[in-house]
Amino acid sequence: MTFLTDNAHDALMNYIRTNCENMYICSQEPTTFTEASSTYKLGTKATPTIGAPAAGDTSGRKVTISAISDGVVNSAGTATHYALTDDTGTELLFAGALSSSLALATGSPWTLNAFDIENPDPA
Repeated sequence: MTFLTDNAHDALMNYIRTNCENMYICSQEPTTFTEASSTYKLGTKATPTIGAPAAGDTSGRKVTISAISDGVVNSAGTATHYALTDDTGTELLFAGALSSSLALATGSPWTLNAFDIENPDPA
């Protein structure tokens, strides 16, 4: 059986939580800071609210990204992914798929429901 302490999970989750400066919604999954913040960027949310680490739904630990109602559309298009970044450190912290795509129009805000980032226990 493999084990990882909740303290290690929480250190990971707190790193993301402490260093996240922006959430970008993107036209495809970014794998670098530049792709998230420029190449695939369609919208921006400065300083998204990220909750404290808690027990994961299945295992491990998770953090919750609060609902967003005032994201800024930078370019019209269809967003399929999001990215959390440390812009000061030019670091892509986390990227993932949106639960459903978002059609974005310039001049309108974008919204997202709250969602979790979960770090499962090792198998």
